[in-house]
Amino acid sequence: MLIRVRSNVGVWRVDGLGPSSTVEDVLKGIATTRPHVVYEKPLCQDPACSHELNAQKSLQEEGLRHGSMIHCRVDPSSCVEVSDKPLATEDEEQPVEIKQGNMKRIIDKDGSIRLIPTNEVRDAKEDKGFRRGMMPLRDIKMAWTLNEFVAMDSQFVFKVQRQESAVCKQVSLDSSSVGDFQSYLRRFQFSRKRFGYLYGKFVKSEEGDLKAVVEAIYEPPQVADLDLAEGFEMLDDPMEAAVEQIAEQCDLQKVGWIFGHPPREDGFVLNASEVIMAAEMQLEAAGGVNETPFVTAKVTASDDGNVSVEAFQVSQQCMAMVAEEALEISPDPGFCKINETFTAIQEGKESKIVNNNFFLTVVPIVQHTSEIFVSQFPKANRDLDDRTQSHDELKRQLSKSGTAGWSFVDLLADFNLLIYLAKFLDVEADLPKILRSITDRSVPIDDGYKIIITGLAGVDTAY
Repeated sequence: MLIRVRSNVGVWRVDGLGPSSTVEDVLKGIATTRPHVVYEKPLCQDPACSHELNAQKSLQEEGLRHGSMIHCRVDPSSCVEVSDKPLATEDEEQPVEIKQGNMKRIIDKDGSIRLIPTNEVRDAKEDKGFRRGMMPLRDIKMAWTLNEFVAMDSQFVFKVQRQESAVCKQVSLDSSSVGDFQSYLRRFQFSRKRFGYLYGKFVKSEEGDLKAVVEAIYEPPQVADLDLAEGFEMLDDPMEAAVEQIAEQCDLQKVGWIFGHPPREDGFVLNASEVIMAAEMQLEAAGGVNETPFVTAKVTASDDGNVSVEAFQVSQQCMAMVAEEALEISPDPGFCKINETFTAIQEGKESKIVNNNFFLTVVPIVQHTSEIFVSQFPKANRDLDDRTQSHDELKRQLSKSGTAGWSFVDLLADFNLLIYLAKFLDVEADLPKILRSITDRSVPIDDGYKIIITGLAGVDTAY
């Protein structure tokens, strides 16, 4: 059994556990390679580290399964992996063997910060650094000029500014896909949160503006839980690789994400966890703190029952702050808390919190009807829905072929139906040939695949 531990310095894997293993066993597993870890926030169920796990309870009692992700915050200087391999220090030509796997921060000559091995174990309660988690100034350098100090300190100061406009100038949503997504949320009067990934293309206008065109929505495995900061727990997705492969072969990519949430007060757009999650996704899409048209869409209902759909991007500055882990979830969901190692200057004053709206840029929304896909097949990973993915639903959809102008390929061109088929057909050998006929309707689908698919559906005739 594998448990993943997401800390502020990376994700650690603890293997060799069983359902009867305890949370204490996870800590022991971490200690086998990182014996000096200082926990600033203990192992918790949620990224905000507000729901602490009981160290004496079994993993099964805490609801943890193979592949589950738990969270903690640690002192980065205490987290180096123990290694018997010699490590070279800056001042020695020959390697020096370090067996006390500990680290400390230093400032390089170019002003950058890095970790180096040390046998010194720092007491987290005695932090006398010029900023929390850092060395005292005299330990870095005996004499400082004002310019040197200001240059170093400025690396930890963010002057919060609004970004004038989004990189993505417009997002066009497939009306059937977004309609189905909001209809499912309406079943629960929007009392629960849910998210999905937007698959489509980025296109450039004649003026050079980037636009996201969304052709389909895929909702990965998740459990709604309003006690969590995100409002849902993301589960491991055994179909993740297949979904990405189907998208790629259809010349699509992940262009954004969408989520639904309960009604909120006016002016409260995204909460801190949503801002951070949006920034993390933009960072992944951009490969770092770079411009990206990756969008965030949200769906909710107003007090009068009308449904609204809005789209945003977070600013590049927000991406940078999340990349540096300068933003944290605060008790007030409309604000992001500033990590105490960093300083935020907002409207000329130092602030411990930043209004989330400062990070948001609005993306206009239009709708279209996809020319590639239909959105009729039941969506994956939904509970309490009136329809679930099955062979009977496959039969129901494909049986429309030859009626009302539908062809077999028209009905097969359903993103969620194709994901369902990927459970039964070879993703490497079979699906690429089928997908080619979907993306290029001039290429007829092989009769053999028609027989296989209609056989799965229990349809007597291959259309």
